[in-house]
Amino acid sequence: MTKTHMRREIEEIPEAVARLLDRSGPALVEAGRGINARDPHFVVTVARGSSDHAATFMKYAVELTAGLAVASVGPSVASIYGARLRLDGSACLAISQSGKSPDIVAMVESARRRGALTVALTNTAGSPLALASDYAIDILAGPERSVAATKSFVNSAVAGLALMAHCTGDEDLLSALRGLPEQFRAAIACDWMGLAGALEDHGSMFILGRGPSLAIASEAALKLKETCAYHAEAYSGAEVMHGPMAMVGPGFPVLALAARDAAEPSLAAAADRLAGKGAAAFATSALVKAARSLPHAETGHPLTDPLALVVSFYAFVEAFARRRGVDPDAPPNLKKVTETL
Repeated sequence: MTKTHMRREIEEIPEAVARLLDRSGPALVEAGRGINARDPHFVVTVARGSSDHAATFMKYAVELTAGLAVASVGPSVASIYGARLRLDGSACLAISQSGKSPDIVAMVESARRRGALTVALTNTAGSPLALASDYAIDILAGPERSVAATKSFVNSAVAGLALMAHCTGDEDLLSALRGLPEQFRAAIACDWMGLAGALEDHGSMFILGRGPSLAIASEAALKLKETCAYHAEAYSGAEVMHGPMAMVGPGFPVLALAARDAAEPSLAAAADRLAGKGAAAFATSALVKAARSLPHAETGHPLTDPLALVVSFYAFVEAFARRRGVDPDAPPNLKKVTETL
């Protein structure tokens, strides 16, 4: 059977990450040191779609390790509303695969004029976003022919972690990043097709996370919608116990994306509690008792573990799309590059 573009691109993730760390290594060092020299008081992010999930992942990573507050800025603040934010003393991280969306570029140009140090993560060297920024990092994911972003999402997140590690001098994180190509190969091989039957019995599911893995849950929910035309919502493992619990009935599918970090016990407990309510609950944790444990690749670092989970999910969702008779490379009503005003 001919592989889809999406499957080929998932299999390219380990090589793409290795290429990023090698060839963009000097630029990551320079930008990380530049951020350190600026000593920002806070960080803002600018992104949309999967790139915004990578930005949310970085929000948690920066807040947990660097002690800086991070806020997402809506691109339309500059492009549509013409507002000028006071960003003196900040660093602005913009993420866009194409680097061409006018609203992202406008927000970064405005941030730079208003005193922010701007850093762009883009898969297109020389793009308008790269040219508008103080530092531009080519994430070197290579061409993506599938509409659904996979390797570009992972490389954006890895580049963001490398920036932070160089800024803060975090040698443990840099070491963990160097080990990711091999660990991502193991993540691709994890078989999550046990989820498929539970999903086919319902038209919707919850995907849970906490901290950095909440961003991964949001990315996973988007990919189910994009590639499988299947409805999924991402929730915090804490928030799901309130209003969303009203939707949980017998067999309702729930996936808890638990990394090896401080939130793992609470996510495992949430999955078990939902299983006790009759949900078909799965979790990437050996701590669960009532929920079903899924195989997962461990990376040895709490900030890189969530990225191995999204790689495993990508492999699952591509296979699940084909099982449903859907072409994951050509989802209806979507195109690869969206240039939003």
